[in-house]
Amino acid sequence: MKISIITVVYNGAATIRHCIESVLSQNFDSIEYIVVDGNSTDGTKDIVLSYGSKIDKFISEPDKGIYDAMNKGIKLATGDVIGILNADDFYTNTTVISEVARAMEQSGADGCYGDLNYVDGQNEAVIKRNWVSGQYRPNSFLMGWMPPHPTFFVRKKCYEQYGAFRLDMGSAADYEIMLRLIFKFGIKLTYIPKVLVKMRTGGVSNNTLKNRLKANNNDRKAWLVNDIKPRFFTLWLKPVRKIVQFL
Repeated sequence: MKISIITVVYNGAATIRHCIESVLSQNFDSIEYIVVDGNSTDGTKDIVLSYGSKIDKFISEPDKGIYDAMNKGIKLATGDVIGILNADDFYTNTTVISEVARAMEQSGADGCYGDLNYVDGQNEAVIKRNWVSGQYRPNSFLMGWMPPHPTFFVRKKCYEQYGAFRLDMGSAADYEIMLRLIFKFGIKLTYIPKVLVKMRTGGVSNNTLKNRLKANNNDRKAWLVNDIKPRFFTLWLKPVRKIVQFL
């Protein structure tokens, strides 16, 4: 199994090195590493280029946002499985990719996911939120569930068959694509019940009430564009479920 890891970045000089090192330190041999930069101006490109051939593919050009950059990476990927790790994120240890490969090979799954920690932007040892995904059930999305996207690995054939990221979903594009692949089209999943990724805090979708309401509207749109109907409580359960992650 060959696994393609895609990192998208724009002006991420402060964190991109740590992200890259977490990928390059993996003990899995067959990794294709792709970095898609949005034409950064803060030195990010120089940092990426300093790794030379350790980065298999690197492009730096203007894009239409983070999900457009992800789509570019998906098109470049030649692996059987694709994972996406943003510049603020990093794998928790050197065995993450080998564990993903083993889990997918043993289960025959099309997709794999795990747990995630949100950590302090200045001190990664300080855990702000602990996102325990839990085992997927057929009605999980109806109950406000979703897996953490940085832990989500999926076979490239699923993107080819069911499509990549929509650019009209705002911050809910990752929610929409997992809703589409997992709930609508029913790809087979396997779950690794451990923290695979740590993410530095600072996301834009939930940092104000206005942004939370906008995110909720985008979540609703994710169901509408897929012609599936949530329950009346689904989209309110989704943010409520996050409360326990702080406990």
